[in-house]
Amino acid sequence: MSDRTSVIFENEIDAKTIQKAEKSKAKFLKKFGDDSSKSYDVKFEPIDALKEIDAQNIVTAEEDSWDFSPNAVIVGNIRMGFGHYRISIAMASCARALGYTPYWMDLASFDATGSKMIRYQNNLYSKASRLSQKSKLFNHFIWEPLNSEGFKKLTYNAKDQKNSELLVPLFNHIPKDMPFIATHVWPSQAAVHAGMTHVVNAIPDNWPMGLHLSEGAIHTVQTPFAYLGYKTLNGFAPHKLSGIPEKDLKMVGCYVDHELLVNLKEDNDLRRSRMREKKPLRLLFTVGGAGAGYKQMMGIINHLLPYIERKEVAVIINFGDHQSVYEKTMAQFRKYPVSTFYNSMDSLKTYISSIREGDASGIVGIYNKDIFSAVYSTNLLMPVCDLLLTKPSELAYYPIPKLFLRHIGGHEAWGAVWGSQMGDATPECPDVKSTVEMLDRLLTDREILSHFCDQIDALKEKGFYDGAYECVRLAVGNTKA
Repeated sequence: MSDRTSVIFENEIDAKTIQKAEKSKAKFLKKFGDDSSKSYDVKFEPIDALKEIDAQNIVTAEEDSWDFSPNAVIVGNIRMGFGHYRISIAMASCARALGYTPYWMDLASFDATGSKMIRYQNNLYSKASRLSQKSKLFNHFIWEPLNSEGFKKLTYNAKDQKNSELLVPLFNHIPKDMPFIATHVWPSQAAVHAGMTHVVNAIPDNWPMGLHLSEGAIHTVQTPFAYLGYKTLNGFAPHKLSGIPEKDLKMVGCYVDHELLVNLKEDNDLRRSRMREKKPLRLLFTVGGAGAGYKQMMGIINHLLPYIERKEVAVIINFGDHQSVYEKTMAQFRKYPVSTFYNSMDSLKTYISSIREGDASGIVGIYNKDIFSAVYSTNLLMPVCDLLLTKPSELAYYPIPKLFLRHIGGHEAWGAVWGSQMGDATPECPDVKSTVEMLDRLLTDREILSHFCDQIDALKEKGFYDGAYECVRLAVGNTKA
């Protein structure tokens, strides 16, 4: 296992930072134990919610029972909110569409030292994310600066590189030349540490950060802004740095599922038809994996109640796997026409089929305790909805008209900048007042939403949504001609 902590892309890290990184790794070894000599046996299990793309989940086994398909592509990820899972589904989807067998490897799901390290840090991140929505002081002085400038520093990479060494035992049974696409930097760093040779590090954000660096992998980005940031590493340190070489950095476009692209023109035609015929518009809300942003969402829905009563809009809310949020929200709207889908993907799919060319009305609430179903429900709903109301995280890059809510973490703000500049989304609306003012305009002037659809069609023609396909091609060694 080579050292990736002291030098990153020819930029030397200072001794004090290296010492802190070593102490961090030592802390986790003391807390969770040393399993560096252990060999984790694995097997594969189908993922029921993703059966359309035949994704196989890599899990631990009593004894080795693995036999990878000869055309296997591994998608390495962690659950941190829903975003990294959503991007992973896009990679698996496009791998399947290109003729490969996708394998799902959530490094946080194992009973291993490195997995416990991930879960520990993810728990801290989730708590801080929720706290940032409750405390303006914490958000202003700690959370926003950390998520924009703190994570941007090149030195931040050193600790992650050292900690990711703890994940290497999970790769003992994976062939070194297996194509591997990581949708979080830790799986990418771990795969490189383990000696894997075909690693793609799919960077999720528009805002460039040292957090996402994984030397030894091909770094992919979705936007020109991100490309320039990583090419130069400008602002990652007080002094000039060597940037990422061209062979290690590719701008590929947005990471979007094959299933969302194959009928996209027809989806937009149906949206434009609903707008022309003044049919009820479908507004899709998502409650993210960290569960933040609830107060703003409820303020918006309360404002929409007269629209719902007049059958001008239907509100569809995917609560993901947040049961308590689902229950307390739906209880408030009992006197309105309400439909609920509770742990029922089959019923949800039937509903989606019924409204594709029919009408939608009332308030629809969706909950699923299964994480894959919770995330994928939004994917199933996007093609039949007219406007997605979301914070500008990974969904900022998806091909559906969007109204951006308040970001959570400074890095997300740049997703809203990208969407509004591309012309398929509004600027970020940071509070209830600005959101409902924007929403009223979109609902009364439907030409704006129609314009968003036109822009999405144009972006698709230019290949802006082909990023996941390109990541697969890079991982298997076939670049676009």
